[in-house]
Amino acid sequence: MPLDFTAIDFETANSSPASACSVGLVRVRGGEVVATAGWLIQPPPGHDEFQEWNVRIHGIRPEHVLSAATWVDQFDRLCAFAGADVLVAHNAGFDLNVLRRASEATGQSCPPYRSLCSLQVARKTYQLDSYRLPLAAAAAGYAAFSHHDALADALACAQIVVDAARRAGAADVFALADALGLRVTEPAMPALERAVA
Repeated sequence: MPLDFTAIDFETANSSPASACSVGLVRVRGGEVVATAGWLIQPPPGHDEFQEWNVRIHGIRPEHVLSAATWVDQFDRLCAFAGADVLVAHNAGFDLNVLRRASEATGQSCPPYRSLCSLQVARKTYQLDSYRLPLAAAAAGYAAFSHHDALADALACAQIVVDAARRAGAADVFALADALGLRVTEPAMPALERAVA
């Protein structure tokens, strides 16, 4: 199996994980970036207040998303880009939680994505003082990008995984996870399915 995955990064309007205001997506096939996409999102109603702390981090303001697609309007596009890929993100728990919570807030059924965390990959691959995305990406040979731009962050994340796989001699994300003592996270079953299983 080749090194295929989709890297994903979200920026949020506030502390609510449902407040997605931007997404970046990077498709990797055979260890090469073959497609990228990124766009602004109107956060779901009730999660759409822009807090100053978040604005300071990513620079996205309420007026920037006025004409952007809503979560519901862009959801199919996001899912079509990701397909059935393993999703890779730097601190994957955060980004997968944004995906789930924004979907729940708008009544969308989130696909059961598997994920791999590039932060964990970086910790197992490099010797660094900090594993923040800019430093981990620089160790992977990907320096000087616009941190907190969702697409730039997704590209940086993808480069970490590609570089780590090369160093580990891993053919795919599953082999990489095995080589580093990590695992590709399976989606949690909803409570009702757990009760039936």
